[in-house]
Amino acid sequence: MPPQPPKALKPRKTPSQSRSRVTVDAIFEATIQVLLSQGMAGLTTTGVAERAGVSVGTMYQYFPNKQALVYALNERFLTTLAEQVEATCARMQGRPFEEAAEALIDTYWAAKTERPELTRALYRSVAELETDALLHAFAARVDKATTEIFCQTSDFRSPDAGEVNLLLTTVIYGSVRNAFERGLGQEEISGLKSGLKAMCRAYLVAVGK
Repeated sequence: MPPQPPKALKPRKTPSQSRSRVTVDAIFEATIQVLLSQGMAGLTTTGVAERAGVSVGTMYQYFPNKQALVYALNERFLTTLAEQVEATCARMQGRPFEEAAEALIDTYWAAKTERPELTRALYRSVAELETDALLHAFAARVDKATTEIFCQTSDFRSPDAGEVNLLLTTVIYGSVRNAFERGLGQEEISGLKSGLKAMCRAYLVAVGK
C-alpha cells in the first residue's frame, strides 16, 4: 500500500469555488515569498496571512499549521511538474528514443529552472517534513508516463523498459537537484545538461541493441 501523508500535514479543506481558489493561490504565493526572504525557520502562518492579505482565521480554514501549508505547496509544485512530464510523454510517443529522452531532460530541467529560487526554497523546506507519501505519488505518476514512452518509441528494442526508465529518471532527477545544491552557474549548467543528454543517448544505444 502506498504511504499516506501524516494526518497533521493534510489540509483542512480543498478550495472548490473560484474565490476560494484565488485565496489559496494568494496564500501559496505569500508562502513562497516568505520562504525566499526568511527561510523555513522564519515562516509563520501569521506572517503568511499578513503578506497574502487574508486573516489568520482564513488561513486556518485550509491549513492547520505551517508544516501543512508547506507540504501543500510542495504537493502543488510536484503535481504541476508531473503534468508537464505527462504532456511531454504524450507528445513524444512513437518518436525515436533519443528524442524522447532529450525531451524529458528539457522538460524536467525547464520546470525546475523556471523559478530557480523557488526550487531551492522548496528543496530546503521539506527537510523536516515526512514527504514519503508525496514523493511516492509523484514517482508513481511520472514513472507510468515515462515508461510508456520508452515502450512506444519507434526504435527501442530493450526487453525491460521499466529498468531503463528507472535508471534514466534517477540520473536526470539527481543531476538537476545536484546542480541546484552546488549552486552552479549558467555556463556550468549548460555543459552539465549537454553531457547528461550525451550520456543518456549512449546508454540507450547500448541497451537498445
